[in-house]
Amino acid sequence: MAECGLRHHLALAAFAAAFVFIAGVTAFAADGNQEIAMSKHPYVGLWVSQDDYIRYELLPNGRYFESHGFRERVYHGEYRVTGDHIDYKDDSGFIADGEFRNDVLYHAGVRLMRA
Repeated sequence: MAECGLRHHLALAAFAAAFVFIAGVTAFAADGNQEIAMSKHPYVGLWVSQDDYIRYELLPNGRYFESHGFRERVYHGEYRVTGDHIDYKDDSGFIADGEFRNDVLYHAGVRLMRA
């Protein structure tokens, strides 16, 4: 019985975290002034893996596109940058994050350089 209660509590916490993330990104992307500021943000633009197989396109409106090989824009969703940390929420509901260090984006074991 306690295990079931714990699972329920963890599921509610995960839902709440996802909701806060979605709400934050929605407000972030909807703010026209924020979009203008983001157009000059140093992390906006195209990031590519060393072999050019994985590509992330970070748009100034808080949206992103991920491409693999010849498959363009395989994944897409919203992102938010806080300092050097980036959070992604794919339109399918998948949530991931990464970190910028020395002009390199580290995401899921992949190093992406500015194109």
